[in-house]
Amino acid sequence: MKLFLDTANLDEIREIRRWGVLGGLTSNPTLIAKEKPSDIETYMKELCAEVDGPVSLETTAERADEIFEQGLKLAQVAPNAVVKVAMTPDGLDAGKRLVEQGIPVNVTLTFSPAQAILAAEIGATYVSPFLGRLDDVGADGMFVLREICQIYEAQGYETLVLAASLRNPMHVVEAAKAGADVATMPFEVFTKLVKHPLTDAGLEKFLADWKKLEAQVKEGV
Repeated sequence: MKLFLDTANLDEIREIRRWGVLGGLTSNPTLIAKEKPSDIETYMKELCAEVDGPVSLETTAERADEIFEQGLKLAQVAPNAVVKVAMTPDGLDAGKRLVEQGIPVNVTLTFSPAQAILAAEIGATYVSPFLGRLDDVGADGMFVLREICQIYEAQGYETLVLAASLRNPMHVVEAAKAGADVATMPFEVFTKLVKHPLTDAGLEKFLADWKKLEAQVKEGV
C-alpha cells in the first residue's frame, strides 16, 4: 500500500519526503486556499515538483463540459498531475472523457460501493472513498472500504482504491488490512505513524548507555 500525504503545505511535503516514504500527494481546493497562494497554477506546479509520485489536483467546475476543460488544463500542470473529479453525473461524464484522452483521473467524494463501481466503469485511475466522513455520520467507513476492495478484486477492476479521510494511525492499518492500494492522510496522522512510546523509551535507554560507555572509555575505566 502506497502512502500519500493529503496537504498543500510545502513544508509538510518536504518533511515527509525526507523520510523516504512519500508515495504521492492529494490536494483539494480547501487545502490550496489555506496556503493563500498568489498564483494558483504556479503553486500547483510547485506542489507537483516536490513529489516524485502522482499529485491529485481537483476540478472546481460543476458542469461536465467545464469540468472536462478544467481537467485538460490541470493535466498540463505537470507530468505527474492526476485530475480529481467529484462523484456526480457530470463528474463521471467529464472523467470518462478525460480518461479517453489518456489523462489519469481520481474520482473523489465517494461514499458507497455502488459509487465505487461507477468510478471503475469509467476507467478512473483512482477511486477515493472518504472513510472518516462516513464515520462522522454514524456509518462504518472501514466496512465500506472492505466491500469496495472485495468488489474490485472479484470484478478484476484496475482502478486503484485510495482510502481517504483517514483520521488516525489505526485507520491506516485497517485500510492496509482491507486491501487498499493507497492511503492518504494529513500531516498530523502521517507523523503519528512513526511514534510509539516504547520506541522513545528504548532509544533514550540506548543513548544513555552509550554516553555512559563513552565517558568510561574517556576516563580509562
